Amino acid sequence: MQLLGGTTLNTSIHMAACGRLPGRCASSGHLGSTASRRALCTPAAAAAGVQAGRMTTMKTTTVVVGGGGGGQVEGRKKPTQTKEQMGGEKRGAGVRAFEEIPHTGRSGWLNLLKFWREGRLRLLHTHMERTFNALGPIYREHLGTHSSVNIMMPGDIGELFRSEGLHPRRMTLQPWATHRETRQHQKGVFLKNGEEWRSDRLLLNREVMMSGAVQRFLPLLDQVAADFSSMLRSRVERDGRSLTLDPSPDLFRFALEASCHVIYGERIGLFSSSPSQESQRFIWAVERMLSTTPPLLYLPPRLLSRIGAPLWTKHATAWDHIFSHAEARIQKGCQRLSSQGGSSEAGAAGGKYTGVLGQLMEKGQLSLDLIKANVTELMAGGVDTTAVPLQFALYELGRNPQVQETVRQQVRASWAQAGGDPGKALQGAPLLKGTVKEILRLYPVGITVQRYPIRDIVLQNYHIPAGTMVQVCLYPLGRNPQIFHQPKRFDPTRWGREGGERPPGEARGEGAGFRSLAFGFGARQCVGRRIAENEMQLFLMHILLNFRLTVSSTEDIKTTYTLILQPETPPQITFTSL
Repeated sequence: MQLLGGTTLNTSIHMAACGRLPGRCASSGHLGSTASRRALCTPAAAAAGVQAGRMTTMKTTTVVVGGGGGGQVEGRKKPTQTKEQMGGEKRGAGVRAFEEIPHTGRSGWLNLLKFWREGRLRLLHTHMERTFNALGPIYREHLGTHSSVNIMMPGDIGELFRSEGLHPRRMTLQPWATHRETRQHQKGVFLKNGEEWRSDRLLLNREVMMSGAVQRFLPLLDQVAADFSSMLRSRVERDGRSLTLDPSPDLFRFALEASCHVIYGERIGLFSSSPSQESQRFIWAVERMLSTTPPLLYLPPRLLSRIGAPLWTKHATAWDHIFSHAEARIQKGCQRLSSQGGSSEAGAAGGKYTGVLGQLMEKGQLSLDLIKANVTELMAGGVDTTAVPLQFALYELGRNPQVQETVRQQVRASWAQAGGDPGKALQGAPLLKGTVKEILRLYPVGITVQRYPIRDIVLQNYHIPAGTMVQVCLYPLGRNPQIFHQPKRFDPTRWGREGGERPPGEARGEGAGFRSLAFGFGARQCVGRRIAENEMQLFLMHILLNFRLTVSSTEDIKTTYTLILQPETPPQITFTSL
C-alpha cells in the first residue's frame, strides 16, 4: 500500500506509506504510502519501537485493565476483555504506572540476540500475536536500541489518534535517513517531521490524495490494468483455456508499470516480451532495500556506514539504484515537459495528463530536489506494497469460489452500466473495495503504525507518558475474534453496511473507525493511498471480468516479514478464460 502509506509503508512500504513510504501506501505517507506510497505505507512498516522508557521487573500483582468492571491480569496472565475495553475505554480510577505494563524482557540486547537466534525478525507479526495472547491487549517490548508500547484494540487506537497533534510523528527508519544524509539527498515527507513535513505534505496531497487528482490519474491506472489483462489472456489462450503459474513476477511488473504511468505520465513497456533490464534492476533494488532494512533498525547505521559493513553496503547500493532509476525518469519528464511547453492539467478534459511529476513541476511550489525526493519515495513504496497484496488477493479469491463469483457478478453489473468510466465502475462495485480491505486486514503490508503522543494518555488503564513510541500492531488486530467475527474467514461483505453479525469489538461506537488501518490514519496516513487502492481495485476488476481463478491447495499461506508482509512461497494460481 504503497507502504508507503499507509501507513504505509503510502503505507503503505502503502503501502504504506500512509503519510505509504509516503507511501502509497501504506503512513505519511502512505510513501506514506503507502507511506511510502502504500506503504512506504508503509505505515507502514516498522519494527519494535523507540524510546518508551526504562524496563523494570514485573511484580506479580493484580492489575485492573481498562477499568469499569473489566477483567484482571495477574502478573503476565492474559486478561478477560470487556466490551468497553474492546470498543473504547471507560477509564477507571487507580491508573497504573508505565513500569507496570507487561513486558517481554528487560534487556533489549538479550531480546534482540534471542530474536536473531530464533529467526523471529522474519516472524515478527506472529510473535506479536502470540505476545498479545500471553500478556493481554497492551505490552512493552525492548529490542536493541528500540523500545515501544504495543497495542491493538480499536478504542486504544482512537485515543492514540486523538493525541497525535498537528504534526504526527512515526518511527523514523534510520537506515533510510542515514542513506539520504550520507548521499546528500533531500528527504521526502516519509522521513520528515514537524512543520517542514506538514507544508510539503499538504502540497503533495493536492496531486495524489484529493478527488480531482484521483479523477485525473484513474484512467491511467485503468489502462494499465486492462492491458495487463489482455496480455495475460493472450498467454492463457496460447496454452489452451487455462494457465497455471506463479503470478508474482508479472504482478511486480504491473505495479511498476502502473506507478510509472501515474507518477511520470509515461508507459515503460513492461508487458512486452522483453521488458527492459533497467526496470528489472529497479524491482530487484526495491526488494533488496526492503529485505535489508529490518536488521538495520536495531543497529547504528552511521557506524556501519563508516566501517563499510556488508549489510549496510547492500542496503545503500539498493537505494542508489532506486535513486538512479528515478533520476533517469525525472530527467526524461523534464525534457518532455520542456518540449511540450503546455499545461499538465489537461488529463480530465481529454488532453495529455503528464503525471504527478508534471503537476508538481508546473506548479513550482516544491523545489526540484524536493520533487525528486518525494517522487523517488513514491516509486520505491509503490511496487512491492501493491504487488504482494495482489498475490494474496488472487489466492483468497481462488480458494473461496463462492466469494469470487459474488464479487464477479457485482463487477459485471457495474461495468455494464459504467459505459467505460472506471470511476463509475468502481463506485458500483463496492465489493472490490471490500476485497482489498479484507486482504489488508488478513495480510497487512506494513505490520505496525506508530505514533508519539504529544500529551500523557491512558491506555488499558496504564499511564503512557508523552513522547512514548506507541505501535498499533495490525496483524493481531485483524485476526482478533474480539474485534472481527470469524476473523480467519475471507469475507469482503463485512466492510459494507450489511456486514452481518459482529462481535462486541466489532460493534459501532468509540474505536469502530480504527479497525482498517493498513494505510495508517489521520494526516500522516499513506500519501500514496488513493493510487494504491484504485490500482488494486481496477486490477481485480479486469481480472474478474476475464478469468476464473482456482488454486490447487486451500491451505493457509505461510507468511514472512521483510519490512513488508509477504508469502513465504508465492502461491500458484490457475487462470481460466471466461
